[in-house]
Amino acid sequence: MFGLIGKMRAQAGKRDELLAILLGSSSAMPGCLSYVIAKDPADADAIWISEVWDSSESHKASLQLPEVQAAIKQAMPIIAGFDTSIETEPVGGFGLDAAGR
Repeated sequence: MFGLIGKMRAQAGKRDELLAILLGSSSAMPGCLSYVIAKDPADADAIWISEVWDSSESHKASLQLPEVQAAIKQAMPIIAGFDTSIETEPVGGFGLDAAGR
């Protein structure tokens, strides 16, 4: 399995708009086992995204999906930056078994 945890910053006051774009584009991504978008309660402009994929190749392929490309284009003007991005190797947990299903 392949995982990513990242912190994204929206332009001031645009977090809810960015959340709506991300939430609207995060369904039916082949190989995606988990995609969780969360508000940072300590930062009014920050969003945390936690992803689990069956492989890094599936993650890379998802970036070429038309709906993901459209969301990236729509979101770019209101993204202020990316604070943190960490790759992980998920091994399981609630909602995931060790085989990544």
